[in-house]
Amino acid sequence: MLRIVKDTFRAACGRRAVQGLALGASMALAGCSGSSLGEYPGYPSTPAGQPAVSGQTIGTGSVRVAMLLPMSGGGSATSIATVFRNTAELALSDFQGADIQILVKDTGGTAQGGQAAAQAAIAEGAELIIGPVFAPAVGGAGSAARSAGVPVVAFSSDESVASRGVYLLSFLPRSDVARIVSYAARQGKRSFAALLPDDTYGAVVEAAFRQEVGRAGGRIVSIERYALQGNDTSDIAAKAGRIAANAAQIDAIFVPAGNVAPFVAQTLTTGGVNLATTRLLGSGQWETPQVLNAAPLTGAWYPGPDSAGFQAFADRYRSTYGSQPPRNASLAYDATILAAGLVRSAGQARFSERVLTNRDGFLGIDGVFRFERDGGNQRGLAIYEVTGSGSRVVSPAPRAFGSGS
Repeated sequence: MLRIVKDTFRAACGRRAVQGLALGASMALAGCSGSSLGEYPGYPSTPAGQPAVSGQTIGTGSVRVAMLLPMSGGGSATSIATVFRNTAELALSDFQGADIQILVKDTGGTAQGGQAAAQAAIAEGAELIIGPVFAPAVGGAGSAARSAGVPVVAFSSDESVASRGVYLLSFLPRSDVARIVSYAARQGKRSFAALLPDDTYGAVVEAAFRQEVGRAGGRIVSIERYALQGNDTSDIAAKAGRIAANAAQIDAIFVPAGNVAPFVAQTLTTGGVNLATTRLLGSGQWETPQVLNAAPLTGAWYPGPDSAGFQAFADRYRSTYGSQPPRNASLAYDATILAAGLVRSAGQARFSERVLTNRDGFLGIDGVFRFERDGGNQRGLAIYEVTGSGSRVVSPAPRAFGSGS
């Protein structure tokens, strides 16, 4: 049984990773602070006669890890690839003595590109694949990696591409739903409604919402699905009106889509809903100035990772590369530190399913997380309250997973 290491990086572990950041995986921390993984004997020696490497690389360690990015995807895809590559470079500079070499491969953002990139990386000796970013490329890479027995830690939030051996490090809708519903229930909310987009995301969120409300012992009064085309908000207004008509029976209303949340709040208020008593609930999509500065949403709750770690990382990135990283850049940092930490701490079992899915989990920039055997994940999230000029924490993120959870 693997034991979690509850320390953060110590000064001996990295040159700059100690600047107030709770960075990296718990097993990476074990490697810095004294390993608790003594059941894994020794460290792997450098294999003789490794194949030649083509393309970009980061680091010079003996263990090869691939990072699959949409470098030729164009537009925002290429921008994401550049940021993620920079972030991996930053992570390795922070992890002193990391014994990994990252093989950077281009997916183009497509299924075919993902499969080809994974095959090339595996042929060059990659033992773990980090990425891809987009769901089609994850699917392609996963098919190649599974046949070779190489695990994948991907960045897509589309759970349809997760499977045994293909793990998603991203922020998943079900984590948001589980955290916000359970918190609302602990605050005495028992009767729930939801206003959801009529698309794939809405379907995923609805399934999670039904499950979590049932698990919390609550009841669902109403679920409405709306269509949104351009600036036409008539369907949202109509569906919000239906929920407002039943407001006397409802304790909390779940509105996960941040782009419509201010409008929905205003519509519900106009329809007679007292949002001081009937609490609005959101998702991680609410973490935008448009939502947090919207007066009608004051008092609403939404889940999200602890922001302190990301802010410190963003400052480091900005000072190194001269630009503000997107919010999901932390995924590339944590994946890189995870790989380096497991090489240091877990010996030849480093990327085995048993190690990657240990129930104690890992500690990253965005808090604790752990992988499920089906490829999904669980995250320790905080609960924030919208103030109309930002947000404040009303329930801190857990620092570890509870025993037996």
